[in-house]
Amino acid sequence: MKPPSRPGTVLLTDYAWPDDSVERSVIENAGHTLVTGPAEPSSAGAIEKLVAEHRPAGILTCWAPVSATAIGTSPDLRVVARLGVGLDNIAVDTATEQGVWVTNVPDYCVEEVSDHAVGMVLAWTRGLAVLDREVRAGRWNPASARLRRLSTLTCGIVGFGRIGRATARRLGAFGCRILAHDPHPPRDAPGVEMTGLEELLRRSDVVILHVPLTPATHHIIGSDQLALMRPGGLLVNVSRGGLVDTDAVIKALDSGHLDGAAFDVLETEPDVPAGLSAQPGALLTPHVAFSSDASVIELRRRAAEEVVRVLAGGTPAHACNTPRDLPAGSGDPR
Repeated sequence: MKPPSRPGTVLLTDYAWPDDSVERSVIENAGHTLVTGPAEPSSAGAIEKLVAEHRPAGILTCWAPVSATAIGTSPDLRVVARLGVGLDNIAVDTATEQGVWVTNVPDYCVEEVSDHAVGMVLAWTRGLAVLDREVRAGRWNPASARLRRLSTLTCGIVGFGRIGRATARRLGAFGCRILAHDPHPPRDAPGVEMTGLEELLRRSDVVILHVPLTPATHHIIGSDQLALMRPGGLLVNVSRGGLVDTDAVIKALDSGHLDGAAFDVLETEPDVPAGLSAQPGALLTPHVAFSSDASVIELRRRAAEEVVRVLAGGTPAHACNTPRDLPAGSGDPR
């Protein structure tokens, strides 16, 4: 692995907040220089040009793609830090081969994402979004309500990591039956029945996705999986848009087999398919499940601190890889 670097440049590729003040304070107080790209995420090619121009020792990235070319362009690069959890926008394998750390902040928004998922379930069971639209359109018709008692439903959670467990705790307070699926099931999950994915889909009235996007999970929910779900159910996705085949969801909503689809993320974001936005059973938010006044500040500070830590020669608190040529005795960084 590369040795500690002298004070150098850190590139912030993009950001989903009003300014770069938090990142700048952490980076510049450590003696480094922060260079900020455009707020909106640029293309892979544009990021590659920024890296070639500034030769950063560290990269902070929110949603912009940090390609293999970008990672290989700067000989000074020591760390790529994700302002978030998922790593699907970073060429992790290339970073590993080139001795570059990849980090994330895996636990900054556990409460927020779980709250968002459960909020979407409650909006569906109580008809909040649909009835609000009706009232605002001048239709006051209580007899039209088709509401559900959450405690009588079965909720299936796909992915039982930090956020999945938090969602299970919240749903458990409502008294509903909880199923969960995870490739690495815990030894003990009080109040939760661990099942296979197909069994979870067959038995659940509500299916909530809490899994990362990987080649193995791409379109983990498609037409075959939707067909297994109970008629009239709800699908919630607050993880990554690519987990779901959106066209299959639109067809399931059209047919009435699926009653609701609550999505904070879309495979095509920020573009919303017309067939989805036209669905009365679709509840859509613009990739904000992670966000709160507390979580965003924590995310920005901790991601920047990881960059500073690595540039000072330290080991990241939340390493997502083991860079090639890691010195003997360093142990498992994860």
